[in-house]
Amino acid sequence: MNCELFEKKITVWLKTKLESAKKSGFVVGLSGGIDSAVVSLLCQKAGGTKNILCLILPCQSQKTDIADAKKVAKKFGLKTETVDLTKIYKNLIGILPTATKLAQANLKPRLRMLTLYYFANKLNYLVAGTGNKSELSIGYFTKYGDGGADILPIGNLYKSEVRGLAKYLKIPEEIITKPPTAGLWTGQTDEDEIGITYDALEQQLRSKKYSGNVSNYLHSAKHKLTLPEIFK
Repeated sequence: MNCELFEKKITVWLKTKLESAKKSGFVVGLSGGIDSAVVSLLCQKAGGTKNILCLILPCQSQKTDIADAKKVAKKFGLKTETVDLTKIYKNLIGILPTATKLAQANLKPRLRMLTLYYFANKLNYLVAGTGNKSELSIGYFTKYGDGGADILPIGNLYKSEVRGLAKYLKIPEEIITKPPTAGLWTGQTDEDEIGITYDALEQQLRSKKYSGNVSNYLHSAKHKLTLPEIFK
């Protein structure tokens, strides 16, 4: 991928989206991972440092992830605000019926989505989502959680392309190479949960020869990839 050309085109596209929506800037959830770091920098280049707010939203999160988010913000001069959702999450779990580990964990990205849109409404900003093509293709996101956004700047980039863009943008190497995680529970990683590496997933998606978990994901995630169906 020509990263320089992509940067120029995405900057124009992001500016166009702001103008057409009559919005003043962008809100991004800065998690400490590669995807959110890349999206934050792209939005900064399009809207300017004054017109992007990066929210750090710990919810029983690993301290290293919070530290990495702050490291990116400090290096690139990103404006941040931290809202700890842990207490709200625990209170909500306490009043809800017992459910599966995944059902409980999915509350975390949904609480983050609520917070992102609160600030977006407050500031007249757009919510920039951080999903990439590898994840979006198989529905690997929480519906109305991290899948809830106004725009998806890297939604057409495979994970390998996001890594290349991150290097071009000079994001710290330790953030580029650390195992991707949605932070759903302690020790959770994306590749363990998907059951396949991002590189292997990309190979199947590019070749359109699907097997195993990928086939299952493609079939079961269809409802995530379209608007709610309306009976006619």
